[in-house]
Amino acid sequence: MLTLRSQSGSRQACVVVLLACTSFIGATQAIGAQLPLHARIDALIEAGAKGQPMATAAEDAEFLRRVYLDFTGSIPSADVAEKFFADQNGDKRSKLIHELASGDSFSQRLADLFHIMLMERRGDSASWQQYLLASFKANKPWNQLAQEILSPDARNEQTRASAFFYTRRLEKVGEQETDYPGLTRDVGRLFLGIDLQCAQCHNHLTVDDYKQADFQGLFAFYQNIAIHSSEFPAIAEKPTVKKIEFASVFNKKPKETGPRVPTLPEEREIAIPVFEKGKEFMMPADTKTKLPGVLAFSPLEQLSKQLPTAENGAFARNMANRLWFLMMGRGLVDPLDLHHSGNPPSHPQLLELLAKEFAAHGYDVKWMIRELALTKTYQRSSILPSGSEPKVDRFTVALERRLSYEQLLQSMLTASGQLDMVMTKDRAGDKPLPAYEDLRKKFAASFAAETKEAEVHVDHTLKAALFVRNDVAFLALLQPRAGNLIQKLLDEKDDAKLAHQLYLSVLTRKPLPEETAAVAAFLKSYGEQRATATRDLAWALLTSSEFMVNH
Repeated sequence: MLTLRSQSGSRQACVVVLLACTSFIGATQAIGAQLPLHARIDALIEAGAKGQPMATAAEDAEFLRRVYLDFTGSIPSADVAEKFFADQNGDKRSKLIHELASGDSFSQRLADLFHIMLMERRGDSASWQQYLLASFKANKPWNQLAQEILSPDARNEQTRASAFFYTRRLEKVGEQETDYPGLTRDVGRLFLGIDLQCAQCHNHLTVDDYKQADFQGLFAFYQNIAIHSSEFPAIAEKPTVKKIEFASVFNKKPKETGPRVPTLPEEREIAIPVFEKGKEFMMPADTKTKLPGVLAFSPLEQLSKQLPTAENGAFARNMANRLWFLMMGRGLVDPLDLHHSGNPPSHPQLLELLAKEFAAHGYDVKWMIRELALTKTYQRSSILPSGSEPKVDRFTVALERRLSYEQLLQSMLTASGQLDMVMTKDRAGDKPLPAYEDLRKKFAASFAAETKEAEVHVDHTLKAALFVRNDVAFLALLQPRAGNLIQKLLDEKDDAKLAHQLYLSVLTRKPLPEETAAVAAFLKSYGEQRATATRDLAWALLTSSEFMVNH
Protein backbone atom coordinates (compact mmCIF):
# COMPACT_ATOMS: atom_id res chain seq x y z
CA MET A 1 0.00 0.00 0.00
CA LEU A 2 1.23 3.48 -0.85
CA THR A 3 2.16 5.50 2.24
CA LEU A 4 0.80 9.03 2.52
CA ARG A 5 3.99 10.86 3.47
CA SER A 6 2.16 13.93 4.73
CA GLN A 7 0.87 12.02 7.74
CA SER A 8 2.82 10.36 10.51
CA GLY A 9 2.97 6.62 9.90
CA SER A 10 1.41 5.34 13.13
CA ARG A 11 -1.38 7.92 13.25
CA GLN A 12 -2.23 7.35 9.58
CA ALA A 13 -2.40 3.58 9.99
CA CYS A 14 -4.67 3.83 13.04
CA VAL A 15 -7.01 6.30 11.39
CA VAL A 16 -7.36 4.23 8.22
CA VAL A 17 -8.22 1.10 10.23
CA LEU A 18 -10.78 2.98 12.30
CA LEU A 19 -12.40 4.51 9.26
CA ALA A 20 -12.63 1.18 7.48
CA CYS A 21 -14.16 -0.55 10.49
CA THR A 22 -16.65 2.06 11.65
CA SER A 23 -17.72 3.59 8.32
CA PHE A 24 -17.13 7.14 9.40
CA ILE A 25 -19.35 7.28 12.46
CA GLY A 26 -18.98 8.52 15.99
CA ALA A 27 -15.61 9.73 17.21
CA THR A 28 -13.86 8.46 14.07
CA GLN A 29 -15.87 10.89 11.96
CA ALA A 30 -14.44 13.81 13.94
CA ILE A 31 -10.90 12.48 13.50
CA GLY A 32 -11.47 11.81 9.78
CA ALA A 33 -12.65 15.35 9.22
CA GLN A 34 -9.20 16.56 10.21
CA LEU A 35 -7.52 14.51 7.48
CA PRO A 36 -6.92 15.88 3.98
CA LEU A 37 -9.59 14.95 1.46
CA HIS A 38 -7.44 12.38 -0.33
CA ALA A 39 -6.99 10.39 2.91
CA ARG A 40 -10.73 10.41 3.60
CA ILE A 41 -11.40 9.24 0.05
CA ASP A 42 -9.09 6.26 0.49
CA ALA A 43 -10.70 5.33 3.78
CA LEU A 44 -14.14 5.18 2.19
CA ILE A 45 -12.91 3.23 -0.83
CA GLU A 46 -11.14 0.70 1.41
CA ALA A 47 -14.24 0.36 3.59
CA GLY A 48 -16.38 -0.15 0.48
CA ALA A 49 -14.12 -2.92 -0.83
CA LYS A 50 -15.46 -5.21 1.93
CA GLY A 51 -12.43 -7.46 1.93
CA GLN A 52 -12.08 -7.74 -1.84
CA PRO A 53 -8.41 -7.97 -2.92
CA MET A 54 -6.98 -4.59 -3.88
CA ALA A 55 -4.24 -3.84 -6.36
CA THR A 56 -0.95 -2.66 -4.94
CA ALA A 57 0.49 0.77 -5.66
CA ALA A 58 1.37 1.29 -9.30
CA GLU A 59 5.04 1.12 -10.14
CA ASP A 60 6.77 4.40 -10.96
CA ALA A 61 6.45 3.87 -14.71
CA GLU A 62 2.70 3.29 -14.63
CA PHE A 63 2.12 6.19 -12.24
CA LEU A 64 4.31 8.61 -14.21
CA ARG A 65 2.61 7.91 -17.53
CA ARG A 66 -0.84 8.14 -15.96
CA VAL A 67 -0.27 11.42 -14.14
CA TYR A 68 1.37 13.08 -17.14
CA LEU A 69 -1.52 12.12 -19.40
CA ASP A 70 -4.03 13.44 -16.86
CA PHE A 71 -2.25 16.70 -16.04
CA THR A 72 -0.51 17.61 -19.31
CA GLY A 73 -2.40 15.67 -21.97
CA SER A 74 0.75 13.85 -23.09
CA ILE A 75 3.16 11.15 -22.01
CA PRO A 76 6.45 12.37 -20.52
CA SER A 77 9.66 12.41 -22.52
CA ALA A 78 12.24 9.66 -22.03
CA ASP A 79 14.51 12.12 -20.22
CA VAL A 80 11.76 13.02 -17.75
CA ALA A 81 11.07 9.33 -17.15
CA GLU A 82 14.74 8.50 -16.52
CA LYS A 83 15.02 11.34 -14.03
CA PHE A 84 11.86 10.32 -12.17
CA PHE A 85 12.89 6.66 -11.96
CA ALA A 86 16.30 7.63 -10.56
CA ASP A 87 14.78 9.91 -7.88
CA GLN A 88 14.88 8.09 -4.53
CA ASN A 89 12.88 10.65 -2.53
CA GLY A 90 9.85 9.12 -0.86
CA ASP A 91 7.63 12.13 -1.58
CA LYS A 92 8.50 12.42 -5.27
CA ARG A 93 4.98 11.50 -6.39
CA SER A 94 3.22 14.17 -4.36
CA LYS A 95 5.86 16.71 -5.41
CA LEU A 96 5.28 15.85 -9.06
CA ILE A 97 1.51 16.16 -8.70
CA HIS A 98 1.83 19.61 -7.14
CA GLU A 99 4.35 20.65 -9.80
CA LEU A 100 2.14 19.52 -12.69
CA ALA A 101 -0.96 21.05 -11.10
CA SER A 102 0.81 24.43 -11.11
CA GLY A 103 1.94 24.26 -14.74
CA ASP A 104 0.46 25.90 -17.82
CA SER A 105 -0.01 22.49 -19.46
CA PHE A 106 -2.61 21.63 -16.82
CA SER A 107 -4.73 24.63 -17.80
CA GLN A 108 -4.59 23.57 -21.45
CA ARG A 109 -5.48 20.03 -20.48
CA LEU A 110 -8.53 21.23 -18.54
CA ALA A 111 -9.58 23.44 -21.43
CA ASP A 112 -9.44 20.40 -23.72
CA LEU A 113 -11.33 18.23 -21.23
CA PHE A 114 -14.15 20.71 -20.72
CA HIS A 115 -14.40 21.39 -24.45
CA ILE A 116 -14.83 17.65 -25.09
CA MET A 117 -17.26 17.22 -22.20
CA LEU A 118 -19.44 20.27 -22.88
CA MET A 119 -19.45 20.25 -26.68
CA GLU A 120 -19.30 16.49 -27.34
CA ARG A 121 -17.47 16.98 -30.65
CA ARG A 122 -19.97 19.41 -32.14
CA GLY A 123 -17.12 21.39 -33.66
CA ASP A 124 -14.39 23.78 -32.67
CA SER A 125 -14.26 27.50 -32.06
CA ALA A 126 -11.00 29.34 -31.50
CA SER A 127 -12.69 31.99 -29.34
CA TRP A 128 -14.51 29.39 -27.23
CA GLN A 129 -11.36 27.36 -26.65
CA GLN A 130 -9.39 30.49 -25.81
CA TYR A 131 -12.15 31.43 -23.35
CA LEU A 132 -11.84 28.05 -21.65
CA LEU A 133 -8.05 28.27 -21.56
CA ALA A 134 -8.10 31.77 -20.06
CA SER A 135 -10.67 30.63 -17.51
CA PHE A 136 -8.54 27.73 -16.30
CA LYS A 137 -5.35 29.76 -16.33
CA ALA A 138 -7.13 32.13 -13.94
CA ASN A 139 -8.43 29.10 -12.01
CA LYS A 140 -11.99 30.36 -12.46
CA PRO A 141 -14.41 28.46 -10.17
CA TRP A 142 -16.71 26.00 -11.91
CA ASN A 143 -19.84 27.76 -10.65
CA GLN A 144 -18.67 31.03 -12.22
CA LEU A 145 -17.77 29.30 -15.46
CA ALA A 146 -21.20 27.67 -15.50
CA GLN A 147 -22.91 31.01 -14.88
CA GLU A 148 -21.10 32.56 -17.85
CA ILE A 149 -22.06 29.66 -20.10
CA LEU A 150 -25.69 29.50 -18.99
CA SER A 151 -26.21 33.25 -19.38
CA PRO A 152 -23.64 34.54 -21.88
CA ASP A 153 -23.04 38.30 -21.85
CA ALA A 154 -22.43 39.56 -25.38
CA ARG A 155 -21.24 42.90 -24.00
CA ASN A 156 -18.38 41.33 -22.07
CA GLU A 157 -15.60 40.74 -24.58
CA GLN A 158 -13.70 38.56 -22.10
CA THR A 159 -16.50 36.02 -21.68
CA ARG A 160 -18.92 36.33 -24.57
CA ALA A 161 -17.36 33.36 -26.40
CA SER A 162 -19.16 31.22 -23.78
CA ALA A 163 -22.25 31.56 -26.01
CA PHE A 164 -20.73 28.92 -28.31
CA PHE A 165 -22.25 26.28 -26.02
CA TYR A 166 -25.69 27.53 -27.08
CA THR A 167 -25.10 28.77 -30.62
CA ARG A 168 -23.72 25.47 -31.90
CA ARG A 169 -26.73 23.62 -30.49
CA LEU A 170 -29.21 26.13 -31.91
CA GLU A 171 -27.89 25.88 -35.45
CA LYS A 172 -30.44 24.38 -37.81
CA VAL A 173 -29.59 21.26 -39.80
CA GLY A 174 -31.29 21.30 -43.19
CA GLU A 175 -35.02 21.78 -42.86
CA GLN A 176 -35.16 20.52 -39.27
CA GLU A 177 -36.58 22.71 -36.54
CA THR A 178 -34.20 24.25 -34.00
CA ASP A 179 -33.50 21.54 -31.45
CA TYR A 180 -34.68 23.26 -28.27
CA PRO A 181 -35.54 19.91 -26.63
CA GLY A 182 -31.99 18.68 -27.34
CA LEU A 183 -30.52 21.81 -25.78
CA THR A 184 -32.75 21.34 -22.73
CA ARG A 185 -31.62 17.74 -22.41
CA ASP A 186 -27.94 18.68 -22.67
CA VAL A 187 -28.17 21.32 -19.94
CA GLY A 188 -29.79 18.79 -17.62
CA ARG A 189 -27.20 16.13 -18.45
CA LEU A 190 -24.05 18.23 -18.36
CA PHE A 191 -24.80 20.60 -15.49
CA LEU A 192 -27.09 18.50 -13.27
CA GLY A 193 -26.37 14.88 -14.20
CA ILE A 194 -29.99 14.09 -15.17
CA ASP A 195 -31.13 12.97 -18.63
CA LEU A 196 -34.71 14.20 -19.05
CA GLN A 197 -34.99 13.32 -22.73
CA CYS A 198 -37.69 10.68 -22.23
CA ALA A 199 -39.71 12.99 -19.95
CA GLN A 200 -40.56 15.55 -22.62
CA CYS A 201 -44.00 14.19 -23.48
CA HIS A 202 -44.83 12.28 -20.28
CA ASN A 203 -43.29 11.22 -17.00
CA HIS A 204 -40.22 9.06 -17.60
CA LEU A 205 -41.30 5.44 -18.09
CA THR A 206 -38.35 3.83 -16.28
CA VAL A 207 -37.00 6.55 -13.97
CA ASP A 208 -39.58 7.47 -11.35
CA ASP A 209 -37.69 10.62 -10.31
CA TYR A 210 -37.86 12.26 -13.76
CA LYS A 211 -41.19 14.01 -14.33
CA GLN A 212 -42.56 15.75 -17.39
CA ALA A 213 -42.84 18.95 -15.32
CA ASP A 214 -39.07 18.76 -14.75
CA PHE A 215 -38.33 18.74 -18.46
CA GLN A 216 -40.88 21.45 -19.23
CA GLY A 217 -39.66 23.66 -16.37
CA LEU A 218 -36.12 23.54 -17.76
CA PHE A 219 -37.39 23.93 -21.32
CA ALA A 220 -39.16 27.14 -20.24
CA PHE A 221 -35.79 28.87 -19.89
CA TYR A 222 -35.06 28.23 -23.57
CA GLN A 223 -38.36 28.67 -25.38
CA ASN A 224 -37.56 32.24 -26.48
CA ILE A 225 -33.85 32.23 -27.32
CA ALA A 226 -32.16 32.25 -30.71
CA ILE A 227 -28.80 32.85 -32.33
CA HIS A 228 -28.16 36.57 -32.67
CA SER A 229 -26.81 37.41 -36.09
CA SER A 230 -23.42 38.97 -35.39
CA GLU A 231 -19.69 38.65 -35.91
CA PHE A 232 -19.27 36.72 -32.64
CA PRO A 233 -21.23 34.03 -30.77
CA ALA A 234 -24.24 35.68 -29.13
CA ILE A 235 -27.73 34.77 -27.98
CA ALA A 236 -30.84 36.90 -28.35
CA GLU A 237 -33.80 36.50 -25.97
CA LYS A 238 -37.38 37.41 -26.69
CA PRO A 239 -39.59 38.42 -23.76
CA THR A 240 -41.17 35.55 -21.82
CA VAL A 241 -44.73 36.62 -21.03
CA LYS A 242 -46.48 33.42 -19.96
CA LYS A 243 -45.94 29.93 -18.63
CA ILE A 244 -45.50 26.87 -20.82
CA GLU A 245 -48.61 24.77 -21.31
CA PHE A 246 -48.14 21.02 -21.65
CA ALA A 247 -49.95 17.72 -21.23
CA SER A 248 -48.95 14.09 -21.04
CA VAL A 249 -49.58 12.14 -24.22
CA PHE A 250 -51.24 9.50 -22.04
CA ASN A 251 -53.90 11.46 -20.14
CA LYS A 252 -54.02 14.79 -22.03
CA LYS A 253 -54.59 16.66 -18.74
CA PRO A 254 -53.49 20.29 -19.27
CA LYS A 255 -50.73 21.64 -17.04
CA GLU A 256 -48.45 24.64 -17.03
CA THR A 257 -45.14 25.71 -15.58
CA GLY A 258 -42.86 28.68 -15.53
CA PRO A 259 -39.06 28.39 -15.66
CA ARG A 260 -37.81 26.01 -12.97
CA VAL A 261 -34.53 24.25 -12.22
CA PRO A 262 -35.64 20.59 -12.02
CA THR A 263 -33.40 19.69 -9.08
CA LEU A 264 -34.85 22.47 -6.93
CA PRO A 265 -38.26 22.27 -5.16
CA GLU A 266 -41.35 23.06 -7.22
CA GLU A 267 -41.98 26.17 -5.15
CA ARG A 268 -38.78 27.60 -6.62
CA GLU A 269 -40.53 28.04 -9.96
CA ILE A 270 -39.66 31.53 -11.19
CA ALA A 271 -42.51 33.99 -11.40
CA ILE A 272 -42.87 35.72 -14.77
CA PRO A 273 -43.27 39.49 -14.27
CA VAL A 274 -45.54 41.63 -16.42
CA PHE A 275 -44.14 44.74 -18.13
CA GLU A 276 -45.82 47.60 -19.90
CA LYS A 277 -45.53 47.43 -23.64
CA GLY A 278 -42.15 48.84 -24.65
CA LYS A 279 -40.61 48.27 -21.20
CA GLU A 280 -39.55 44.65 -21.79
CA PHE A 281 -35.96 45.60 -22.60
CA MET A 282 -33.56 47.45 -20.34
CA MET A 283 -31.33 47.91 -23.36
CA PRO A 284 -32.46 47.48 -26.98
CA ALA A 285 -30.43 45.67 -29.63
CA ASP A 286 -27.67 47.86 -31.07
CA THR A 287 -27.41 47.64 -34.85
CA LYS A 288 -24.12 49.54 -34.87
CA THR A 289 -22.27 47.27 -32.45
CA LYS A 290 -24.38 44.24 -33.44
CA LEU A 291 -25.14 43.53 -29.80
CA PRO A 292 -28.43 41.85 -28.80
CA GLY A 293 -30.90 43.57 -26.50
CA VAL A 294 -30.91 43.09 -22.74
CA LEU A 295 -34.23 42.00 -21.22
CA ALA A 296 -35.61 43.44 -18.02
CA PHE A 297 -36.51 39.83 -17.15
CA SER A 298 -34.09 37.29 -18.57
CA PRO A 299 -34.85 33.60 -17.97
CA LEU A 300 -31.22 32.78 -18.81
CA GLU A 301 -30.00 35.16 -16.14
CA GLN A 302 -32.38 33.59 -13.64
CA LEU A 303 -31.11 30.12 -14.60
CA SER A 304 -27.51 31.19 -14.04
CA LYS A 305 -28.46 32.48 -10.57
CA GLN A 306 -30.34 29.36 -9.45
CA LEU A 307 -28.63 26.38 -11.08
CA PRO A 308 -24.91 26.71 -10.15
CA THR A 309 -25.41 27.32 -6.43
CA ALA A 310 -24.70 25.56 -3.15
CA GLU A 311 -28.44 25.31 -2.56
CA ASN A 312 -28.68 23.10 -5.64
CA GLY A 313 -26.70 20.08 -4.47
CA ALA A 314 -27.12 18.29 -7.80
CA PHE A 315 -24.81 20.86 -9.41
CA ALA A 316 -21.83 19.99 -7.19
CA ARG A 317 -22.58 16.25 -7.22
CA ASN A 318 -22.64 16.19 -11.00
CA MET A 319 -19.23 17.79 -11.42
CA ALA A 320 -17.69 15.87 -8.53
CA ASN A 321 -18.86 12.67 -10.22
CA ARG A 322 -17.51 13.76 -13.60
CA LEU A 323 -14.10 14.70 -12.18
CA TRP A 324 -13.97 11.32 -10.42
CA PHE A 325 -14.72 9.66 -13.77
CA LEU A 326 -11.99 11.64 -15.52
CA MET A 327 -9.38 10.50 -12.99
CA MET A 328 -10.62 7.00 -12.12
CA GLY A 329 -12.21 5.77 -15.35
CA ARG A 330 -15.75 5.31 -14.04
CA GLY A 331 -18.21 7.56 -12.24
CA LEU A 332 -19.46 6.88 -8.75
CA VAL A 333 -22.79 7.28 -10.54
CA ASP A 334 -22.71 5.44 -13.85
CA PRO A 335 -23.83 6.48 -16.45
CA LEU A 336 -22.71 10.00 -15.64
CA ASP A 337 -26.03 11.61 -16.58
CA LEU A 338 -28.38 9.27 -14.75
CA HIS A 339 -28.39 10.48 -11.17
CA HIS A 340 -31.64 9.21 -9.61
CA SER A 341 -32.82 7.11 -6.68
CA GLY A 342 -33.01 3.96 -8.78
CA ASN A 343 -29.35 4.32 -9.79
CA PRO A 344 -27.56 5.20 -6.54
CA PRO A 345 -23.82 5.97 -6.34
CA SER A 346 -21.52 3.02 -5.77
CA HIS A 347 -20.23 4.93 -2.73
CA PRO A 348 -22.97 7.34 -1.54
CA GLN A 349 -20.97 8.78 1.36
CA LEU A 350 -18.01 9.39 -0.91
CA LEU A 351 -20.01 11.26 -3.52
CA GLU A 352 -21.56 13.46 -0.85
CA LEU A 353 -18.12 14.10 0.62
CA LEU A 354 -16.69 15.07 -2.77
CA ALA A 355 -19.62 17.37 -3.56
CA LYS A 356 -19.48 19.00 -0.13
CA GLU A 357 -15.72 19.59 -0.27
CA PHE A 358 -15.88 20.78 -3.88
CA ALA A 359 -18.44 23.43 -2.93
CA ALA A 360 -16.59 24.32 0.28
CA HIS A 361 -13.40 24.93 -1.70
CA GLY A 362 -15.12 27.33 -4.07
CA TYR A 363 -15.75 24.84 -6.88
CA ASP A 364 -12.00 24.74 -7.52
CA VAL A 365 -11.52 22.16 -10.30
CA LYS A 366 -7.72 22.16 -10.05
CA TRP A 367 -7.81 21.58 -6.31
CA MET A 368 -10.24 18.68 -6.67
CA ILE A 369 -8.23 16.94 -9.38
CA ARG A 370 -5.03 17.35 -7.39
CA GLU A 371 -6.68 15.78 -4.32
CA LEU A 372 -7.91 12.86 -6.42
CA ALA A 373 -4.42 12.32 -7.83
CA LEU A 374 -2.96 12.20 -4.33
CA THR A 375 -5.15 9.25 -3.35
CA LYS A 376 -3.96 5.68 -3.13
CA THR A 377 -7.06 4.87 -5.19
CA TYR A 378 -5.75 6.87 -8.16
CA GLN A 379 -2.22 5.55 -7.74
CA ARG A 380 -3.18 1.87 -7.72
CA SER A 381 -1.82 -0.57 -10.25
CA SER A 382 -4.00 -1.71 -13.14
CA ILE A 383 -3.13 -5.32 -12.21
CA LEU A 384 -4.99 -7.19 -9.49
CA PRO A 385 -3.43 -10.01 -7.47
CA SER A 386 -3.43 -13.31 -9.38
CA GLY A 387 -6.77 -15.09 -9.30
CA SER A 388 -8.79 -11.99 -8.40
CA GLU A 389 -11.73 -10.76 -10.44
CA PRO A 390 -12.06 -6.97 -10.65
CA LYS A 391 -15.30 -5.30 -9.65
CA VAL A 392 -15.07 -2.03 -11.51
CA ASP A 393 -17.48 -0.18 -9.24
CA ARG A 394 -15.28 -0.83 -6.17
CA PHE A 395 -12.18 0.95 -7.53
CA THR A 396 -9.83 -1.67 -6.13
CA VAL A 397 -7.76 -1.55 -9.31
CA ALA A 398 -6.91 1.17 -11.84
CA LEU A 399 -9.29 1.12 -14.82
CA GLU A 400 -8.40 1.68 -18.45
CA ARG A 401 -9.41 5.08 -19.77
CA ARG A 402 -9.80 6.21 -23.34
CA LEU A 403 -7.29 8.73 -24.63
CA SER A 404 -8.74 11.66 -26.52
CA TYR A 405 -7.36 12.32 -29.97
CA GLU A 406 -5.64 15.38 -28.51
CA GLN A 407 -3.78 13.16 -26.03
CA LEU A 408 -2.88 10.64 -28.71
CA LEU A 409 -1.48 13.27 -31.05
CA GLN A 410 0.57 15.00 -28.36
CA SER A 411 1.83 11.67 -27.03
CA MET A 412 2.82 10.31 -30.43
CA LEU A 413 4.70 13.49 -31.25
CA THR A 414 6.41 13.37 -27.85
CA ALA A 415 7.29 9.70 -28.19
CA SER A 416 8.71 10.16 -31.68
CA GLY A 417 10.70 13.20 -30.54
CA GLN A 418 9.04 15.52 -33.03
CA LEU A 419 6.66 17.74 -31.08
CA ASP A 420 8.83 20.85 -31.48
CA MET A 421 9.62 19.94 -35.07
CA VAL A 422 5.96 19.72 -36.06
CA MET A 423 5.01 22.90 -34.23
CA THR A 424 7.61 25.00 -36.06
CA LYS A 425 6.92 26.52 -39.45
CA ASP A 426 10.32 25.39 -40.76
CA ARG A 427 9.71 21.79 -41.76
CA ALA A 428 11.63 21.83 -45.04
CA GLY A 429 13.86 19.00 -46.21
CA ASP A 430 13.78 15.90 -48.37
CA LYS A 431 11.30 14.31 -45.91
CA PRO A 432 9.12 17.22 -44.75
CA LEU A 433 6.96 16.76 -41.68
CA PRO A 434 3.21 17.39 -41.93
CA ALA A 435 1.89 20.57 -40.33
CA TYR A 436 0.47 20.26 -36.83
CA GLU A 437 -2.96 21.49 -37.88
CA ASP A 438 -3.12 18.92 -40.69
CA LEU A 439 -2.23 16.17 -38.23
CA ARG A 440 -4.79 17.45 -35.73
CA LYS A 441 -7.57 17.24 -38.30
CA LYS A 442 -6.55 13.73 -39.32
CA PHE A 443 -6.37 12.51 -35.72
CA ALA A 444 -9.75 14.10 -34.99
CA ALA A 445 -11.35 12.34 -37.95
CA SER A 446 -9.86 8.99 -36.94
CA PHE A 447 -10.02 8.90 -33.14
CA ALA A 448 -12.68 11.34 -31.91
CA ALA A 449 -16.10 10.05 -30.86
CA GLU A 450 -19.04 10.67 -33.13
CA THR A 451 -20.70 14.08 -32.84
CA LYS A 452 -23.04 14.39 -29.84
CA GLU A 453 -21.58 11.29 -28.18
CA ALA A 454 -19.74 11.43 -24.87
CA GLU A 455 -16.19 10.06 -25.00
CA VAL A 456 -16.41 7.65 -22.09
CA HIS A 457 -15.35 4.21 -23.32
CA VAL A 458 -12.21 2.62 -24.75
CA ASP A 459 -13.15 1.99 -28.37
CA HIS A 460 -10.68 0.89 -31.05
CA THR A 461 -12.32 1.38 -34.43
CA LEU A 462 -11.59 0.13 -37.92
CA LYS A 463 -11.28 3.76 -39.04
CA ALA A 464 -8.48 4.33 -36.53
CA ALA A 465 -6.73 1.11 -37.51
CA LEU A 466 -6.77 2.05 -41.19
CA PHE A 467 -5.43 5.49 -40.36
CA VAL A 468 -2.33 4.28 -38.48
CA ARG A 469 -1.74 1.59 -41.11
CA ASN A 470 -2.01 3.67 -44.25
CA ASP A 471 -2.05 7.44 -43.68
CA VAL A 472 0.93 9.12 -45.30
CA ALA A 473 1.07 11.96 -42.76
CA PHE A 474 1.09 9.55 -39.82
CA LEU A 475 3.72 7.27 -41.38
CA ALA A 476 5.87 10.34 -42.03
CA LEU A 477 6.40 10.53 -38.27
CA LEU A 478 8.36 7.27 -38.53
CA GLN A 479 10.93 8.61 -40.96
CA PRO A 480 14.41 9.27 -39.53
CA ARG A 481 15.25 12.93 -39.01
CA ALA A 482 18.04 14.58 -37.07
CA GLY A 483 17.19 14.39 -33.37
CA ASN A 484 14.00 12.32 -33.61
CA LEU A 485 13.44 8.89 -32.06
CA ILE A 486 13.89 6.87 -35.24
CA GLN A 487 17.24 8.46 -35.99
CA LYS A 488 18.42 7.89 -32.42
CA LEU A 489 17.44 4.23 -32.69
CA LEU A 490 19.23 3.84 -36.02
CA ASP A 491 22.36 5.38 -34.52
CA GLU A 492 22.29 2.83 -31.69
CA LYS A 493 24.12 -0.40 -32.61
CA ASP A 494 23.53 -2.16 -29.29
CA ASP A 495 20.21 -4.02 -29.50
CA ALA A 496 19.60 -3.93 -25.74
CA LYS A 497 20.17 -0.17 -25.58
CA LEU A 498 17.93 0.30 -28.61
CA ALA A 499 15.12 -1.63 -26.88
CA HIS A 500 15.60 0.45 -23.73
CA GLN A 501 15.37 3.75 -25.66
CA LEU A 502 12.35 2.57 -27.65
CA TYR A 503 10.29 1.33 -24.71
CA LEU A 504 11.16 4.29 -22.51
CA SER A 505 10.26 6.80 -25.24
CA VAL A 506 6.99 5.18 -26.32
CA LEU A 507 5.64 3.22 -23.34
CA THR A 508 7.32 5.19 -20.51
CA ARG A 509 8.84 2.04 -19.06
CA LYS A 510 11.89 -0.13 -19.36
CA PRO A 511 11.50 -3.32 -21.42
CA LEU A 512 11.20 -6.65 -19.69
CA PRO A 513 14.08 -9.07 -20.34
CA GLU A 514 11.91 -11.13 -22.71
CA GLU A 515 10.96 -7.95 -24.60
CA THR A 516 14.61 -6.99 -24.99
CA ALA A 517 15.32 -10.46 -26.35
CA ALA A 518 12.33 -10.23 -28.72
CA VAL A 519 13.58 -6.89 -30.08
CA ALA A 520 17.03 -8.35 -30.74
CA ALA A 521 15.55 -11.38 -32.49
CA PHE A 522 13.28 -9.20 -34.62
CA LEU A 523 16.15 -6.94 -35.70
CA LYS A 524 18.25 -9.98 -36.57
CA SER A 525 15.45 -11.46 -38.68
CA TYR A 526 15.52 -8.39 -40.95
CA GLY A 527 19.20 -8.80 -41.73
CA GLU A 528 20.52 -5.79 -43.62
CA GLN A 529 17.12 -4.04 -43.45
CA ARG A 530 17.68 -2.82 -39.92
CA ALA A 531 16.14 0.59 -40.68
CA THR A 532 12.88 -1.01 -41.82
CA ALA A 533 12.82 -3.28 -38.76
CA THR A 534 13.39 -0.32 -36.45
CA ARG A 535 10.51 1.66 -37.96
CA ASP A 536 8.24 -1.40 -37.72
CA LEU A 537 9.09 -1.83 -34.05
CA ALA A 538 8.32 1.82 -33.33
CA TRP A 539 5.05 1.58 -35.29
CA ALA A 540 4.02 -1.55 -33.37
CA LEU A 541 4.52 0.10 -29.98
CA LEU A 542 2.89 3.39 -31.00
CA THR A 543 -0.24 1.58 -32.19
CA SER A 544 -0.41 -0.94 -29.34
CA SER A 545 -3.26 -1.10 -26.85
CA GLU A 546 -0.75 -0.29 -24.11
CA PHE A 547 -0.04 3.04 -25.79
CA MET A 548 -3.59 3.82 -26.89
CA VAL A 549 -5.19 3.89 -23.42
CA ASN A 550 -4.41 5.33 -20.02
CA HIS A 551 -4.13 2.41 -17.63
